[in-house]
Amino acid sequence: MVAMLRSSLPRVARALGTAPMMSVRAKHTLPELPYAYDALEPSISKEIMTLHHTKHHQTYVNGLNAAEEQLAKFTANEDIKGAIGLQAALKFNGGGHINHSLFWKNLAPTSSSSAKPPTSGAFLSQIEKDFGSLDALKKEVNTKTAAVQGSGWGWLGYCKNKGKLEVVTTANQDPLLSHVPIIGIDIWEHAFYLQYKNVKPDYLNAIWDVINYEEAAKRFEEATK
Repeated sequence: MVAMLRSSLPRVARALGTAPMMSVRAKHTLPELPYAYDALEPSISKEIMTLHHTKHHQTYVNGLNAAEEQLAKFTANEDIKGAIGLQAALKFNGGGHINHSLFWKNLAPTSSSSAKPPTSGAFLSQIEKDFGSLDALKKEVNTKTAAVQGSGWGWLGYCKNKGKLEVVTTANQDPLLSHVPIIGIDIWEHAFYLQYKNVKPDYLNAIWDVINYEEAAKRFEEATK
């Protein structure tokens, strides 16, 4: 039995994506924003950005570090049950860290060139092929994202198997695994409630003014290599 535990625990760790933590584990840290907290106004207020980044994202980072520390202990002690019991915490906090790290780069001040909608290029061509137009894409993203019940994310993702862009949603802090993330929109209340109250469509309409299209095009190009 002991031999079986020793042989199976590394496989469990690999399945959880945590095998490297059996050695020295580097802690996750809160990434800096590539712009000031007030840079996305009026689409997203300084107050929301400050709380969202320094409080909410930091909480996911702290939770992920704590869960990984526990996992390292369970792995060292060959405690498979304990390691499996951490899956929910790893998924929630890890997803929150991944999603928000993508989200910050996903945005740019309205005045910057990065926030200008594309007028040419492979990314725009794919949008027009799959949705008809950029406006049609926005409408589908907003409709499906607004329909998320409770907390979650709306995504424009690239499906490599189909070779096309698709709009998908994920619940809570679940990361997007079925597609390559191109644009992600946080629909948790902490992302908009202080400014837009319960009117999610207003938030979704406004956020397109601060979408970083250059970053989206870059992600698309990398996904289609």
